[in-house]
Amino acid sequence: MCGRYVVARATSDLLPSLLDGLGPLPDDFNVAPTTVVPVVRERHGERQLPGARWGFVPSWYPDLKKRPQPINARIETVATSGMFRRAFATSRCIVPAQGYYEWVVTETGKQPHYVHQPDAGLAMAGLVTAWPDPSKGEDDPDRWVLSTTIITRDAHVAPGEVHDRMPACLTPDSYDDWLGDGLDADELLSLLDRDSFEVAHDLVQHEVSRDANNVRNNGPHLIEPLR
Repeated sequence: MCGRYVVARATSDLLPSLLDGLGPLPDDFNVAPTTVVPVVRERHGERQLPGARWGFVPSWYPDLKKRPQPINARIETVATSGMFRRAFATSRCIVPAQGYYEWVVTETGKQPHYVHQPDAGLAMAGLVTAWPDPSKGEDDPDRWVLSTTIITRDAHVAPGEVHDRMPACLTPDSYDDWLGDGLDADELLSLLDRDSFEVAHDLVQHEVSRDANNVRNNGPHLIEPLR
């Protein structure tokens, strides 16, 4: 995790204290890497909901084609990694989700499972960064390309886990601390470990249609339980 997830207009109702007043979310029941996704960040004391490309592109990359462009950052190394250290210190964000997919390999192929919180959305902890497009002028509003990554943790703290990693999620009481600049790295990691452990114990999962295996498929039927 996390390699595919779900965001929808209904997610706003499931995360009211995070998304209130920030505008509608798109309906995408099969969000895949490189998709431009909504993220919540704080700038000048106010929350914003920009779109960011899923796949981290640091400002020092020479171009958008350079690899790797990690979609996940491990909580164990996110504060010290050369790739993520600066963004962890200064550019944290929250990636709203309704749930996410994980797969189990069976004799008949990969079986997708939908993982979610029954009565709430998921406030996945992330990082955001801006890459300057050298083909555009300094005054061009489209010069800066935002990108994001989702922080993950050991999933064995979650009952009935499907995969060995899961998104590190935040509880509503911690949104301001995560997005703000009042905590140091150790305090942020402690907060994230505590919150994600708490959220993990509320997660449930069920098998869904193998239509979810193909990123071209979309729609609410993808998250309905198999009968």
